[in-house]
Amino acid sequence: MSDAKLTHFNEQGRAQMVDVSQKQVTERLATAYARVAMQEETLTLIRAGKLKKGDVLAVAQVAGVMAAKKTWDLIPMCHPLPLSKIDIAFQEATDQPAIEIYATVGTTYVTGVEMEALTAVSAAALTIYDMCKAVDKGMVVEQMCLLEKRGGKSGDYRREEV
Repeated sequence: MSDAKLTHFNEQGRAQMVDVSQKQVTERLATAYARVAMQEETLTLIRAGKLKKGDVLAVAQVAGVMAAKKTWDLIPMCHPLPLSKIDIAFQEATDQPAIEIYATVGTTYVTGVEMEALTAVSAAALTIYDMCKAVDKGMVVEQMCLLEKRGGKSGDYRREEV
């Protein structure tokens, strides 16, 4: 762990929104990951489009995009950002019945988009859960993490493994 100072606290130890007015505008990109583990039968229903609430992955994709755009409304110390890219992708896991979710978010601005990418995969995962809970209440949202971030003063980051 680095010895970087936490920036969301003021001199009195109370939460603050960080002043980013002196930061450089740069291109920034972040990719986050989450997965929803489920019963094989649930995955089969998703594939076949046979769930009563509709096309699970299409709705989850829209939820992820909407969540990324609303991150500043949901996470108290996040800044509103002019997002220039939001891409949500899904794939089936190879090790168990699960849907893997990837969100890549980009901007050219003074602060990063890690929280927007993480919020996007969270909302997409919760939407999958919501749309499938009638047939599988035992689903598990797991392994949510930042995979990569590029740009900004703190530099680039890439997770070695999920």
